[in-house]
Amino acid sequence: MTAQRDTARGGARARPKRYDRGYFDKWYRNERHAVRSPAELARKVALAVAVAEYVLDRPIRSVLDVGAGEGAWLAPLRRLRPRVRYLGVDQSEYAVARFGRRRNLVRGSVETLPAHAGEGPFDLVVCADVLNYLPTPALAAGLAHVRRLLGGVAYLEIFAAGESMEGDLRGWHRRPAAFYRHLFDRVGLTTVGPHCYAPPAGAAALAAHQRRRATPGDTP
Repeated sequence: MTAQRDTARGGARARPKRYDRGYFDKWYRNERHAVRSPAELARKVALAVAVAEYVLDRPIRSVLDVGAGEGAWLAPLRRLRPRVRYLGVDQSEYAVARFGRRRNLVRGSVETLPAHAGEGPFDLVVCADVLNYLPTPALAAGLAHVRRLLGGVAYLEIFAAGESMEGDLRGWHRRPAAFYRHLFDRVGLTTVGPHCYAPPAGAAALAAHQRRRATPGDTP
């Protein structure tokens, strides 16, 4: 997730979010609220691709984008790897109806991922602007699904309590770094770069002193 701005706070009685056109217009196209510029997104995509290809020691061939929204990752991915196979999964009825055919989006969620993603594995699994909003059971189940579908590197944007965040904070879960450390250890994912994780076998591509368990929010 990148910086967002929203003064609304969500609680148990808050209205459920609607991921309709208005939501995407506000957070991804409105100059006042937009969470990222096209240049920022391009840099993020380039980072994820570079780390995945370093670990795999070859160009990526397949990408699974979980919580893909309108499929914004597809265009910068195709600029880098024109033949990459892309599948986006998102719960937004609007996004899938509008862009599903053009951007290969299907309707689903992190929890229902196995029903939509097939067998895998995918060279790069992306989950951006999603994980901090999930209740703990859904987060644990979703990470386990990602791990089973992962054949290279996962780009997982996740932030621990205490980190400075602005944005759409309705439903945002503030959890300590130790919580994520335990969860990622249990799933079997190791840090290989900023927001980038791989199974231990993939992390072996790094020098020994660079390998460490995933610890979002940690400082030396």
